[in-house]
Amino acid sequence: MKGPSSEPEDTADTQFVRPFIITGGRALPAQSDLRLETLVVAVEGAPDAGTLAFEHQRIVALCQEPTTVAHIAEGIGVPLGVAKVLVADLVVGGRLSCSQPAELPLHTLERIRDHVRAL
Repeated sequence: MKGPSSEPEDTADTQFVRPFIITGGRALPAQSDLRLETLVVAVEGAPDAGTLAFEHQRIVALCQEPTTVAHIAEGIGVPLGVAKVLVADLVVGGRLSCSQPAELPLHTLERIRDHVRAL
């Protein structure tokens, strides 16, 4: 007989997708210069995002305004390494553009730190 505490655990197990499934088994991004403070923005005029996988669609939606790789990882609920692989795929595919900020203001660094801790 199952107790009431076993049901939420079963539900959580069925909703969890392993990171290697999301990245197709890849652990390294196609673009190695992505850092957690790298700014990423969706490219205007890129092909329709409807043809993308679910996680890629969510990333493109998050990147309508410039955002960091760390914020993307938090926004889609994946580890930073997984987010880097997915973002690199979209950059290589021409759907996202990225840039490294010359110097980040203190409040931005604090936000990144808080987002990483939340992961």
